[in-house]
Amino acid sequence: MALPSPDPRPGKSSLGTSTSWHFPAGWFARRRRPATARSVLAGEAAAEAARKTSQELPPPEEAVEEAPEEPEFPVVGDAAAAAFFDLDNTVMQGAALFHFGRGLYKRHFFHKRDLARFAWQQIYFRLAGSENPEHMADVRNSALSIVQGHRVSELMSIGEEIYDEYMAERVWPGTRALAQAHLDAGQKVWLVTAAPVETATIIARRLGLTGALGTVAESVGGIYTGKLVGEPLHGPAKAEAVRALAAAEGLELSRCAAYSDSANDIPMLSLVGHPYAINPDSRLRKHAREQGWRLRDYRTGRKAVKIGIPAAAGVGALAGGAAAAVALQRRRR
Repeated sequence: MALPSPDPRPGKSSLGTSTSWHFPAGWFARRRRPATARSVLAGEAAAEAARKTSQELPPPEEAVEEAPEEPEFPVVGDAAAAAFFDLDNTVMQGAALFHFGRGLYKRHFFHKRDLARFAWQQIYFRLAGSENPEHMADVRNSALSIVQGHRVSELMSIGEEIYDEYMAERVWPGTRALAQAHLDAGQKVWLVTAAPVETATIIARRLGLTGALGTVAESVGGIYTGKLVGEPLHGPAKAEAVRALAAAEGLELSRCAAYSDSANDIPMLSLVGHPYAINPDSRLRKHAREQGWRLRDYRTGRKAVKIGIPAAAGVGALAGGAAAAVALQRRRR
């Protein structure tokens, strides 16, 4: 399937510091960035890391004999289907990497001025509408410098604590219900995020998901080298990661689902047969309407524009709080 070039949007927040507060010319110019060799490398590395850390699911229950009045989605027992969820502002309010940075700051990994720059980077990505390579490189290098020389096991242990401190209460109940609907159908569910694969894996494990595709930082002997394998798992690299994982897992992308809030993830959403815009930014909302994709918005108690919703998700939402129950109580029309 040919992938449409994503309309650049403010990307996810990245943990790291910029080396300068000056903005080179062209930072706020909008660019189209197709998949590159580094994107493919990042995607393949993320897929391999995800498979190594995934949680095996129990055998799916047999489908009910009686045919429903309308087709159920997700389809129970469809082993060739899976679901891929973006993390920031799709599964969880805010940026996982920013919350992780707050936790590292609390543990004296860096200084207050660095934390202020992390906050500024969130603002930049929300307002700039571009993915300038020079700025992305600054963010990447700053983030890597923080973890360079630290043990992977140390960051994993700290990540567990940070999840409890800053992230657990920020998970959208409605999106979690959607993920649970796929799990209940016997399908695997993967997070797909630019956050480090270690952080993403912790979140996936805590939510009971299969595993996570995330940015892979190089380590030797269990110690971070300060380099990445490929590039951050962002934009086209996410699509490459999903493609690589689907091939390794024997999935049919036309039967899979993907969920995201950002126009940057249009390449990933376009890969699957069931794309969903969750808490969408304005460009993704516009694109989803044009393409007839399903939209859900959990940022208020009201239903957003409704094109469709998995029927099975209505049951799971009841346990997720009043807002999620209101948003999910009706079946897909």
